[in-house]
Formats: sequence, C-alpha cells, structure tokens
Amino acid sequence: MFTRYLIGGAINGAVLIIAAFLLSRFAGDRYGRALLVIFLFVAVGAYVGFAVGAEASGLWQLAQIGHVLVLGAMGLLGLRGSPYWLAAAWALHVLWDYPLHYLGPGHAFAPESWAVSCISFDLLVAAYIVIAYRLGLVGSRDAALHVLASRMT
Repeated sequence: MFTRYLIGGAINGAVLIIAAFLLSRFAGDRYGRALLVIFLFVAVGAYVGFAVGAEASGLWQLAQIGHVLVLGAMGLLGLRGSPYWLAAAWALHVLWDYPLHYLGPGHAFAPESWAVSCISFDLLVAAYIVIAYRLGLVGSRDAALHVLASRMT
C-alpha cells in the first residue's frame, strides 16, 4: 500500500505541476503561483479537518492550526515574493506528513493514504518550483530573458 500511495501522490503532483506550469506560461506567473498556494492551503488545512473530525484533543487541533498559519504564511510570501518560500513550504510539509502523521501520534486521526501520498506530492511540487524558477521556465518574461542573456555571456 505504501508504494501505491507514493505513486498516486506523484501522479497527482504531476497533474498540479502541469496545470501550474500552463497557467504560469499562458495566463501569467501569478496565476500559476496562486494555484500552488491554494493547493498548499488544502494540503495543510486537511489536517485541521482530520483532527476536528476525529475529535482529537484541543492541543492537537491548535497544533494543526499553527501548521496552517506557518506554512500558509510561507506560501503567501512565495505568492508575491520569492517563489522559494513556496518551495520551502511544500518541502517542510513532508515533515508534518511522514514523521508526525504516518509514524507518529498523528496517525491516530490522519488517514495513512493522505500522509503517505503527500510525501511524493509535496516533494515533487517543491522540486518543480525550484527547478522551474531556477531555469527561468516560469516567472516574468523579463526574468526569463535575463537568464537567457546571462547564459549567452
């Protein structure tokens, strides 16, 4: 089951990446980034729903809300500022998924399928953001032209 969930997460991550890439290239970078931020909020916010639905302790629910606030703030910084904030938020989310909700005490209320599939999903999305912006594949056209010009000199 573990491998199947990882594969499913990677497939879902690839679908999000394709959508974000196409939005960035054809509608504008802010739309591609906005899609990635919206999905980040869904990914981190789901744990609040899992904790509330399982009637986990108030401390657990507070921890989940804190998680949304921290990673959500990083995502919002990545929306208008450096996209690497957004990449970092996605990469850090893996620490919430695997050690805390798959191996740790959060396993009592978080579905295994969610915690495991998020590992591949999150890391793939984080890698896409870093690679796409580092290579100038997305972002402002001026930034892409600057990258190309710097490679030619």
